[in-house]
Amino acid sequence: MSFVVKSLIEGNRELIAFRIGDQEFCVNIMNVREIRGWTVATPLPHSPPYVMGVINLRGAVLPIMNLATRLGMKPAEPTQRHVIIVTQIKQKVVGLLVDAVSDILTVTEDNIQPTPEVSSDLERQYARGVLAIEKRMICLIELGALFPEAESEAA
Repeated sequence: MSFVVKSLIEGNRELIAFRIGDQEFCVNIMNVREIRGWTVATPLPHSPPYVMGVINLRGAVLPIMNLATRLGMKPAEPTQRHVIIVTQIKQKVVGLLVDAVSDILTVTEDNIQPTPEVSSDLERQYARGVLAIEKRMICLIELGALFPEAESEAA
C-alpha cells in the first residue's frame, strides 16, 4: 500500500498491460481487483453482444465482458489460456476477458501521448492515450467509457 501511495505522490501511475490478439492495452491498476483464470460463463438472455454471461465469484454474480468484442475487434474464443481481469468500473464490478496479462507498468503523465486524430471515433471513445514503451505501442483504456450509464445497468 505504501508503494502505491508513494507512486501517486511522485506523479507516477501504475498500469496493468494485457494482450488481445496481437495488440496491447492497459488499464489503471487502481481499477483492478484481481486476475483469475478463465471460467465458463452462464449466458444471459437479451444481453449486449459483448456480455458473455455471468460467473459465480465467491458467492457474487460477476458479469463477464468479451473486451475484444466491446472494442470492435474479432471476438475472442476463450480457452484455458485466457484470463479474466476483475475490475471496478464506477460502482460496478465486471470481469474483462483478455488473452493474457503481460506487465505492470509505472508511467508518468508525460509517457501518455494523445490518441491520434486518425483513429476511429470508437477508438477515441475508449482510448485515454497511447504509451510508446520499449518499441511497444500500448493503448490506455478508459474503463468508465466502456459502460455508458444506461448500458451498465443491463450488464
